[in-house]
Amino acid sequence: MTDSVQPDDLLCALCLTAPRPFDRAKSLFVYNDGSRKMVLAFKHGDALHLHTTLAPLLAKAGAEFLIPSAVIVPVPLHWMRMVKRRYNQAAVLGIKIGKLSGVTCWPDALLRTRHTPPQGHKNAKDRHKNVAGAFDINPSYAGQCSGRDIVLIDDVFTTGATLEECAKVLKAAGAKSVNILTVARAVKE
Repeated sequence: MTDSVQPDDLLCALCLTAPRPFDRAKSLFVYNDGSRKMVLAFKHGDALHLHTTLAPLLAKAGAEFLIPSAVIVPVPLHWMRMVKRRYNQAAVLGIKIGKLSGVTCWPDALLRTRHTPPQGHKNAKDRHKNVAGAFDINPSYAGQCSGRDIVLIDDVFTTGATLEECAKVLKAAGAKSVNILTVARAVKE
């Protein structure tokens, strides 16, 4: 009966054939020329002011994930990339979303344990290989994820390689659920 299927219940073909380690994902924009310019300006162009526009939109889009008992966890940067970039765009968004929603943000709950080359020009298989085993729980948060609803924040959901690795680590640490919020989502045409 198709009338019982709600838009939120629909899954992409990949998720139907190969379930992912996260529960749900929402993005503000399709990753196209317009959103790409905005994301790159925010990520690499010091356009930090964009978080004041993006965070409220993400908080609204992810309201069903941002329940009082949830915790926001941004995707981490490796310290070498952090030195070069000077800020973690996912953490900037996560902290602001936390303030807007009243949900706790743990900006350093995940660690990027090894430096990985940029994902930009890699195919899906190579992206997954590139980030395999690159994340871990910060020992300061060991045990604190158990039974928690986690909202994982990042800028772009491309193949999901990075987000899946982070979700695996969070679930292994006992997270009850891992839902994802991103600014943009790449869609195959």
